[in-house]
Amino acid sequence: MHTLSTVDFVVRLITGLGCGALIGVERQWRARMAGLRTNALVATGATLFVLYSEAVGDTGSPTRVASYVVSGIGFLGGGVILREGASVRGLNTAATLWCSAAVGVLAASGRLPLAVLGTLGVIGVHLLLRPAGRLIDRVPQDDPDTGPAQATVHLVCDRRDETHIRALLLQALTAVGLTPTALRARRDQSESTRLQAVVSVTGDPAQGLEQLVSRLSLEPGVRDLHWHLETESLEESAEARA
Repeated sequence: MHTLSTVDFVVRLITGLGCGALIGVERQWRARMAGLRTNALVATGATLFVLYSEAVGDTGSPTRVASYVVSGIGFLGGGVILREGASVRGLNTAATLWCSAAVGVLAASGRLPLAVLGTLGVIGVHLLLRPAGRLIDRVPQDDPDTGPAQATVHLVCDRRDETHIRALLLQALTAVGLTPTALRARRDQSESTRLQAVVSVTGDPAQGLEQLVSRLSLEPGVRDLHWHLETESLEESAEARA
């Protein structure tokens, strides 16, 4: 049965503490909630728990203790996660504490090179991926599925009521939260006027436009009223209707 010597105990403990401290230095420099001492203590605690199982000579205990360490760090990490309105803070800090505990477990199990590599990996994530994440955030997002669409409202009314119906149309569009980007009037020889209002909409415009149709269809001078979505741009739509 392998017995953990005092020298091995000290070397592994110092390695775990040092690796946690290195992670904590970067966190302290960034003025985060969990800095030098917190990360060093988390790594040291994880190292000591696993070292205890090594010291008592239970060969199956280190793995079991390591799983308990992971659970315990979960409770500790949950304490640094804060919710502020619609945003959540502390997720990165909680993940860093989790990694510090993992580094301590590696050091306690005697995998000192792996503990050092894990420490460098954690520090590298904070130093290198931070600017990379900011660059990604600056890239403009162009999603055609979520961008604004165009809808056209077609209305036919008596020519003598054109001024009144035009004012009601603009008023009804404003009432449902839609702003027209173009308004055209075409007078036919049959004493009627065709009005076309183009509006920019986001999401599902059906509810607002149906309210508009219900409102204006009650006017006695309105002969026809309908709307449809367009996929082409405003200029292309205007040319198609010219």
